Amino acid sequence: MASEVLVSRPQFDSRAIAQEEQYEREPASAKEPLHPSSGAATAGYRSAKYTPGEWYSNNYAILQQSVTDRNEAQRIQLESKILCKDTESGTLWTQAEGTRHLGERLQETHLWKSELQGYVEKLLAETNLLLAQRKRLEKALDTTEIPYAIATDNLTCRERRPGPDLVKDPVEEELMKEVDLIRNIQALLKRTTAQVVSQIKINREAKLTLELDWSDKYQAYNLDDQCGRYNNMSTDTQHHSSSATMQDQVSVRPSWVKFTQDNLSMASRELQATKDLRLLVERVLQETAEDLQAQCSTVDRAFTQRCQQLAEAKTQLEQHLAQTLEQIGVQERNIVALQQAIHDKEAPQRVAQSRLYVRSFRPNMELCRDDPQLSLVREVAEIDATLASLRQQLSEARGSLSYLEESRMALEKDINCKTHSLLIDRDKCMVHRSRYPTVVALSGY
Repeated sequence: MASEVLVSRPQFDSRAIAQEEQYEREPASAKEPLHPSSGAATAGYRSAKYTPGEWYSNNYAILQQSVTDRNEAQRIQLESKILCKDTESGTLWTQAEGTRHLGERLQETHLWKSELQGYVEKLLAETNLLLAQRKRLEKALDTTEIPYAIATDNLTCRERRPGPDLVKDPVEEELMKEVDLIRNIQALLKRTTAQVVSQIKINREAKLTLELDWSDKYQAYNLDDQCGRYNNMSTDTQHHSSSATMQDQVSVRPSWVKFTQDNLSMASRELQATKDLRLLVERVLQETAEDLQAQCSTVDRAFTQRCQQLAEAKTQLEQHLAQTLEQIGVQERNIVALQQAIHDKEAPQRVAQSRLYVRSFRPNMELCRDDPQLSLVREVAEIDATLASLRQQLSEARGSLSYLEESRMALEKDINCKTHSLLIDRDKCMVHRSRYPTVVALSGY
């Protein structure tokens, strides 16, 4: 309506209205009777006004709310003082506990770090010793090529021995054993070297694992040391609201301890394996060197015995050759004497035969078998028998001389054979074997 004037009422405190329990607002019709309208001119003055009861109620509510707020404020202030005091001491105690735990953690981390460093140094020392032994193995393996070349060269040279001396004697058997021994030792040294190389690789991996763990602990130690130096007066601290949520993604202390213990146990096993392997390498080098030297001595003894046999055989052959040559000379003179004896019998034979021939011309009864005739017949027969005997003896002497010549040739050939064999065994093979490596060289030093 055009005659109505709309005026907004002042707002009451909602808390006063909510807390008002003693005074309930009475309806407007009950507190003050409504009067009939006095006219259109007073309509705007009556429509926007509160009643006195509402005014008193509102004033009382404001006062009551003020008292309540002051009491609540005093309670909160008292509780705040108590809470600040309690939280201050609790916070200081919690911070002290955190600092103490950080200190204990620093000590524990330092102990594990020292333990890791000790094992790293031990692994490094053992690995260096193993590297030195690997060099000894490689040097010993290279050194075995010298006795192998000597043995094979001896076998090759002895293949050039002349026919009668080309025998499978004890020297050749020992040389074959030496060659097989050297091959077996070379294979053993190669296998041992492969084991050493593998162990060195494992040791380096274990050392790297320990160094990574040590590096992590070193960084953690520095970070924890930095955290332990923080205090309430530190200027480099700041808020990190999400730092607590990161704790769900980290390891726990048992797994942290077990990780380092496992690394140390692994390092301890590899250290023990390295020590055992070093002892094995030392034993292999020593035994292989001793075996090679022992076989070398055996071969040298066999060579010495064989050379003695060859020298004795050569001496006997030379003695027999001298005797044979003497007999050849005697036999040649004997043949000359037989030939002279046969020649000397030719004149008496001609005389006797001539006499018999001339007397055969005697005439008639004068051709008588008288004593001269019989004597001449006996003389001719005797001279013929003598010549036959001398010729037979001459033939036997010539045959004997031929046999003596053949024996001389055989003796000279065998002497040359023995001389050549001695040249091979004593002057070549044994001289070559004088270059045989020593036990120290065969041990890899």
